[in-house]
Amino acid sequence: MTTSEPRFSTDGPRPGPVVRTTAGAVRGRREEGLAVFRGVPFAAPPVGEARFMAPRPAVPWDGVREAHAFGPPPPQDLGLMGGPGLIDVSQGDEWLTVNVWTPEPDPAARRPVMVWIHGGAYKLGHGGSPGYDARHLAAEGDVVVVTFNYRVGMEGFAAVEGAPANRGLLDQVAALEWVRDNIEAFGGDPGLVTLFGESAGAGSIASLLAMDRAAGLFRRAIAQSVPGTFFSAELAADMGRALAAELGLRPTVADLSAVDPRRLPTAGETLSAKMTQYVDRWGQAAPTVTPFAPVVDGEVLPQAPWRALAAGSARDVGLIVGHNREEYRLFLAMAGHLGGVGEERAASALRLFAPGGEQSYRDAFPGAGAGELYERVQTEWLFSMPSLHLAEAQRAGGGTAHVYELTWPAPASGGAFGACHGLDIPLLFGTYGADLGALLFAGAEPSAEARALSARFRSSWSAFARTGDPGWPVYDEQRLVQVLDAEPVVVPYPEETARRLWEDHEFRPLPLLRSQ
Repeated sequence: MTTSEPRFSTDGPRPGPVVRTTAGAVRGRREEGLAVFRGVPFAAPPVGEARFMAPRPAVPWDGVREAHAFGPPPPQDLGLMGGPGLIDVSQGDEWLTVNVWTPEPDPAARRPVMVWIHGGAYKLGHGGSPGYDARHLAAEGDVVVVTFNYRVGMEGFAAVEGAPANRGLLDQVAALEWVRDNIEAFGGDPGLVTLFGESAGAGSIASLLAMDRAAGLFRRAIAQSVPGTFFSAELAADMGRALAAELGLRPTVADLSAVDPRRLPTAGETLSAKMTQYVDRWGQAAPTVTPFAPVVDGEVLPQAPWRALAAGSARDVGLIVGHNREEYRLFLAMAGHLGGVGEERAASALRLFAPGGEQSYRDAFPGAGAGELYERVQTEWLFSMPSLHLAEAQRAGGGTAHVYELTWPAPASGGAFGACHGLDIPLLFGTYGADLGALLFAGAEPSAEARALSARFRSSWSAFARTGDPGWPVYDEQRLVQVLDAEPVVVPYPEETARRLWEDHEFRPLPLLRSQ
């Protein structure tokens, strides 16, 4: 296997700003008033002897490296994206790269730095996705924005004997160390770094808030739709055995290293397609159809984020955390199940996920039909209550948090998607026609209302990165939150019935119910 060849300047000067990093000089491009650098290595390619290991320092280079193209995405499961061909993972092995948008690479500028951690169920995604184009955020917020790749799926999160757990999280720490050591040369302030991320990216941020090795690498964090799925070591090990078995192998470094990285995701795709058959073994993890999540292994990730924050692990980190009102509707719509959930299916979900059992939800929402109950319990178990509880844990640990709820409905299909999972991404980045934005905005020109809400996202997020104040009160005993809609308002947390239902629930690492 060969590492992709870096591009170097050999024929004299070319236009574009040059910045020297700790590994070598890179040349970016001027684009719409910004300086943009793409595909800058922050670690060595994790192949060969480095396969399944913690990230290693980037290999230094001589000359000036052209930083014009995004680095190749890591190998990944493409199931959620509708099939192969939408993400090209054949470009080489230099997966661990960063991208930087900056108003000006002037070391004296010391602008706030915002580092985006992408989502994707811990099994897909990359920092060069068109939906994460940061030009609007960098320009309007006058901030330096960084996106990056990290290992996903089996490479990054599967339990592999002889390998450290949570390699994807270790990649994230390495990227943040690169930011600490290099971002000043790009015009950023290494002492004013804010993480922001959505879904698995928000779960990653929750993990980093609990990790000793990430302490001091960022000052603030914005966690958008935190998933409650964290695995116990026992569950992760059992899933690792099942993943390797799909290839007829053992879950060891020796066995799995013999498989081409681009073939390995097929094991995750195959297992994901039949995970619902494992409910009696993997419990609540089975219906998520992703065998990957951060593992509470006691070393890389010492304990679940909610417990760590309540003990004060992030009391010195400013935090925004929030969720969308109809998170789970995206998955219902993509599966073609909107309006098609019957009583039996709803009852099964309520028995599996509701903290007080099926009847607790039926009593709390007496007028709700099967479809609404099913959507509610999935939304609240998977995203909204883990997000709210993270804010409450931060407050219990002596820190501060600001909470929001997005209630503005996506315009596609006459609003049928509601304020679903992922809608905050095109609103935040202004990428209405890319990736998920193309689905939720249906290719239509965004309305003035959408553009105003989008601008509000960016102004609040960048203000928080700069000052720690997004423009609404901290979450305290009054439980005030920012509701993001056509007319944003600050009100007591709107989902009070759900909050009470989940008030005494503790989000713990998901257990292994029985071994194979």
